Amino acid sequence: MTIKCLICHEEILSAVSWTTLWSRPKENHLCQGCTDKLPFIKGDTCDKCSRPFSTLDPQFRKGNLCADCLRWNGDPEWSGLLEKNNSLFIYNDFLKETIARYKFRGDYIFAKAFSPIMRERLKALKFDCLVPIPLSPQRLYERGFNQSAALIHEAGFTVTEPLQRIHSEKQSKKSRFDRIHFHQVFQPLNLNIENKKVILIDDIYTTGSTLYHAAKVLKAEGAASVCSFTLARG
Repeated sequence: MTIKCLICHEEILSAVSWTTLWSRPKENHLCQGCTDKLPFIKGDTCDKCSRPFSTLDPQFRKGNLCADCLRWNGDPEWSGLLEKNNSLFIYNDFLKETIARYKFRGDYIFAKAFSPIMRERLKALKFDCLVPIPLSPQRLYERGFNQSAALIHEAGFTVTEPLQRIHSEKQSKKSRFDRIHFHQVFQPLNLNIENKKVILIDDIYTTGSTLYHAAKVLKAEGAASVCSFTLARG
């Protein structure tokens, strides 16, 4: 049976050996060409947000933290709310186009494309529940699905939704300053997360503001800890 890449639709070719003939092939939804265009985050990174230091001017690094995380940690309102962010890929042009197709053009199948690596990485983390960053009702209607919830579902985990969004303005339309300083856009739903280890799921970590605002609500509701996991680090 021909298996095609879920991003470019080219046939996925796999080498045949005695091992592959007698064992179940490892799940794979991407061709080698698309895989090669996805730059995994590796090497020296910020301990808090996974930002690669190779892409950062040395003046914006202090010890094992980037300047953004130092600012979050230095603000009493936000310090300690989000323990750590884990991201898979650097947000390059290929991933930017892929995520845009996923989010804004309704290509839900992309959630399945990333499901094997999402599953593998999440299994290595300790958590009680996975919480997608919620969309406003208007945005959910426009897209037809929540891209963060889809990533959780396709990776084979249970989606927990203790948050709802109360503001619908697109973050992608805002400046960096406005993203960091926007008013609280989340509120809790009637769902007990007291003393639970929560991992927030989103597609991209840019300034961290969305995740910090969500973490603030979850911590106020009694969560023991809040971390985050995203496909990309912008």
